[in-house]
Amino acid sequence: MALFNDVKAVLFDLDGTLIDSAPDLAAAADKMRVVRGLAPLPYEVYRPVAGAGARGLLGVAFGLTPDHEDFPVMREEFFVNYASCMTERTYIFDGVVELVDALAKRGMAWGVVTNKATRFTAPLTASMDLFGSAGAIVSGDTTPHSKPHPAPLLEAAARLGVLPSQCVYVGDDERDMAAGHAAGMGTVAATYGYLGAEANLSAWRSHAEIKSPVELLNFLGPV
Repeated sequence: MALFNDVKAVLFDLDGTLIDSAPDLAAAADKMRVVRGLAPLPYEVYRPVAGAGARGLLGVAFGLTPDHEDFPVMREEFFVNYASCMTERTYIFDGVVELVDALAKRGMAWGVVTNKATRFTAPLTASMDLFGSAGAIVSGDTTPHSKPHPAPLLEAAARLGVLPSQCVYVGDDERDMAAGHAAGMGTVAATYGYLGAEANLSAWRSHAEIKSPVELLNFLGPV
């Protein structure tokens, strides 16, 4: 028996869940080190914090925290770097295309809810055919609140014309699970994303965990 019943739509986080954008995010941060005469850092140090965006990447690259006076200026420099390279190395995770095709065969709508700003989400998703079938793409600045607030998820459900209780939300970060719970949706933790060694999955309280995108189908039942 399927874990989730009466599911009409599946919503996904973007980075670390549908696409692997860590290589481009890391390149944007490392470029900032290089132009300052600092040695490049190994990609492996950046990857675990890719899901945290500028906060995580600048933290690794420079030990910079959001409360530092230089953070806003450094963040914008990072954003400019990222905008110039964000489609160069980013790719769709294996199994995502097959998963989306399977959802279509089940008559399920799907959409994206990300904390990534529209200035990045719009061109990035437009560059990939996958997102042409998405019924809703909600960015971090689409609503007055970003995750872990439920507002973006509720907006996506409304755009798809389904009840929140008829949605499942899949993400690779604790705030994704918190947002899903707050929105009254089923929650699935994508463990193939950017989980760092310190991630405590038991604290996320997700309804299920998947090690690959297509595993989600096991919880949605047969066609």
